[in-house]
This record gives sequence, structure tokens and C-alpha cells, in this order.
Amino acid sequence: MLITFTSKATADVLMYENHARPILELLHKDVKRGVITAAETASAISVLEAEIERSKIELDIEPDVDLPADVGASGTGHTVDEQEDQHLQSVRFSTRAYPILEMLRAAERAGKDVMWGV
Repeated sequence: MLITFTSKATADVLMYENHARPILELLHKDVKRGVITAAETASAISVLEAEIERSKIELDIEPDVDLPADVGASGTGHTVDEQEDQHLQSVRFSTRAYPILEMLRAAERAGKDVMWGV
């Protein structure tokens, strides 16, 4: 299901519910419908920026693993091409959160709310 985030400060942002859920849960907001008021935008921006930094540090800690050309990391016989396809399909939290973060920044500058599901 798609969620449309709206604000009078910027263009709408569309996001799949399963991608928006971690962002909204981090902000202690309901996924189905809600509002981040103009007064809450600064706090929401701080929370998202902190989580983005934390997720980047976490990714830097994970070791790189070189896979043999014919066997995947799990030993299931997946080829390197299949592993690369799976890697390309994973999107970092920072990438998913960026449009909402930019919307929140614009809303803060303009003194406007951010709403969804209404």
C-alpha cells in the first residue's frame, strides 16, 4: 500500500507502507495516518539524522566478504550475479528516509505540518 506524505511546504512524497513503517515508528507515529506538526519538525529531523548516522556506522562495522565465483555466502549455490542482484535490491535506511527528511526540513523552514493518510 502507498502512503502519500503531504505538506504545504513542498511536493508530495509517495512511499510504500513497509518502507515508511521504520521511519514512522522511529518518530512514534501511526503508519496509517498522522501528522508531524510544525512544532515537531525540528525534533523529527534530529531523530532521523541520528538514526541515519547510527545506520551508517553500523554498516561500516560489518566486514566485507569475498565470495567464490560459483557459491554464495550461504553455500546454497547462488552465483555471484545472484548475490549482486540481491545486494542491489537492498536500499539503505538513509536512502529511504531522505525524501521525508527533506520534506521535514522544508516544512520546518516554512512553519508547516507534514501529514499522511488524511
